[in-house]
Amino acid sequence: MSTRVLLVEDDPTLADAIGRLLAGHAMQVETLRDGAVADARLAGGDLCDVLLLDIGLPGLDGFEIVRRLRARGSAMPVLLLTARDAVEDRVKGLELGADDYLVKPFATPELVARVRALARRHGPRATVLALGDLTLDGTTRRAKVGERIVELSAREWAVLEYLMQHAARVVSKQQIMDAILPLGDDVTPNAVEVYISRVRQKTADAGIAIRTIRGFGYMLEPAKP
Repeated sequence: MSTRVLLVEDDPTLADAIGRLLAGHAMQVETLRDGAVADARLAGGDLCDVLLLDIGLPGLDGFEIVRRLRARGSAMPVLLLTARDAVEDRVKGLELGADDYLVKPFATPELVARVRALARRHGPRATVLALGDLTLDGTTRRAKVGERIVELSAREWAVLEYLMQHAARVVSKQQIMDAILPLGDDVTPNAVEVYISRVRQKTADAGIAIRTIRGFGYMLEPAKP
């Protein structure tokens, strides 16, 4: 099955070039040019494998689209395209839940590689994992504590999913990085610590505990009374 990409880019020349590039690599590309229209489409469900999103858009900017996407509990992979080279803009996008970014102008082979990596690493799995009051639905890519939707970025989802798949077993930082982070990304063990911390905060009431096993890694288990 080919990778489905939703491209939200208001520059028609660039949008056409990216669309033709990805289609040439056997990807299905739908293009939208308005942020508000894109947000309305995304609110209807996870209609693509990767969201390729410009920051500067009419209607709603890319930052607000990402914020709303994560608030709805979607773990859809998001790759930001931006002409802004300021560090604070890149940091803001990642903190809101984007998974990666490219600064324009970018090399086309790098764009293709990053889209493929996100699609490969975060492809849906038709399974439901449960522990304590937490459930992960791999089909809808929804995480819930009871009936409450847990807002997770795609990387946070992947970290939690990997821990759930290996519950009651110790996994190392390197195993987590190898299993869930896009190939080619410059991700450090410290970054894994950040994702673990965020997941702990977001699942604090889920009846689970992510234990740090000093010198070895982490273990997910039911929380003790």
